[in-house]
Amino acid sequence: MIDAAAIGVDLGGTKTEVLLLAPDGTVLFRKRQATPRNDGYEAVLHSVAGLVREAAGALGRDMRSTIGIGIPGSLDERTGLVRNANSTCLIGRPLQRDIEQLLGRPVTVRNDADCFTLAECLGGAGRGYGLVFGVIMGTGCGGGICIDGAVREGPHRIAGEWGHICMDPRGAECYCGKRGCVETLISGSGVEAAYLRSHGRSLNMDEIVARARSGDTGCRETFDRFLDDFGRCLGGLISVLDPDAVVLGGGLSNIDELYTIGIDRVRYYAFHDDMRTPIVKNSLGDSAGVFGAAWLCQDNP
Repeated sequence: MIDAAAIGVDLGGTKTEVLLLAPDGTVLFRKRQATPRNDGYEAVLHSVAGLVREAAGALGRDMRSTIGIGIPGSLDERTGLVRNANSTCLIGRPLQRDIEQLLGRPVTVRNDADCFTLAECLGGAGRGYGLVFGVIMGTGCGGGICIDGAVREGPHRIAGEWGHICMDPRGAECYCGKRGCVETLISGSGVEAAYLRSHGRSLNMDEIVARARSGDTGCRETFDRFLDDFGRCLGGLISVLDPDAVVLGGGLSNIDELYTIGIDRVRYYAFHDDMRTPIVKNSLGDSAGVFGAAWLCQDNP
């Protein structure tokens, strides 16, 4: 049972959201605002701290609270510095320490995909499954592992980071410095870049999908390759992890073909002739990350 209020922050590349939950799970305060994108690390730091203060201001005077923050990266277990963040202004920065100094309170910081997976396991589409792999497919591509309602981080805090498995060493360059990572193949930015390389003009992911459905040959080729890459990437992961369920999140999880053609492709690439792993759409939408961040410091709600 939750015995304190919980403040959660979902720090994303484009938006930051804060949530305050009462001990009984009631939402007491919620706010979303644009993440500072061009003003650097200090602006992001003070934006997050300001949102936490607003949420804390909605608490009763005698009510204590925990604070959890989901970030698009992870903390190095030795230095405490942010690494592997696609919001690059965070890389190499002591985010947890700096926010704790600003607030004068302890803060828990975890990867945003871990927060997403935790939320879907405790209150969403992954509830009732033992081992769940959570996938975020949006601008980037991340993943998290939850076992019996608890996030598995691993000794290097990279458990579930399938977005940077190298699938093609001769493929497109990834921001991480390698080539052909999962993220370059099945993220929105990766598919958009693939279309640009093939056709010499820019379309966003929504346009590519819509035009593919309408019969545009170039978009159809790019979209078919995306679905095949999805099957190959996830099929290989299922062969290694054999999870009880996979929950898809992020903006690309709304693409209907992932649950038909995409799952057929997963079955083809998985090392099993009768792959039965449920591959399901999230049920908490883009709220999952902020709920997961709030629940980081709490017992099972």
